[in-house]
Amino acid sequence: EVQLVESGGGLVQAGGSLRLSCATSGFTFDDYTIGWFRQAPGKEREGVACISNLADATQYSDSAKGRFTISTDNAQNTVYLQMNSLEPEDTGVYYCAADPRSIWRVRLRRAYDYWGQGTQVTVSS
Repeated sequence: EVQLVESGGGLVQAGGSLRLSCATSGFTFDDYTIGWFRQAPGKEREGVACISNLADATQYSDSAKGRFTISTDNAQNTVYLQMNSLEPEDTGVYYCAADPRSIWRVRLRRAYDYWGQGTQVTVSS
């Protein structure tokens, strides 16, 4: 059974940092594309960053470039999202997602097969 468990969310002031973690199990970590998505109240879920060990590739949304970094701990089958210079617009529920297809197919689209339960990030001004 595929499982994705996010942690690390919280309340932070604008300009601050948070690191989100996604602990994964139930699939071959290296073969999957893993992505981070977020959903603000009243808005659609949007892709933030994704990573593929198989393709040795990462992708970022325009809003994440230069501020967020996605990385993996292959020994722990865990994916991280380091978020710096946070802005109130970054507030939302952050979800980890996994898909067996290539990063070049799924990219930051929402059609990932597996999803975690989400972790809340609130950035105060």
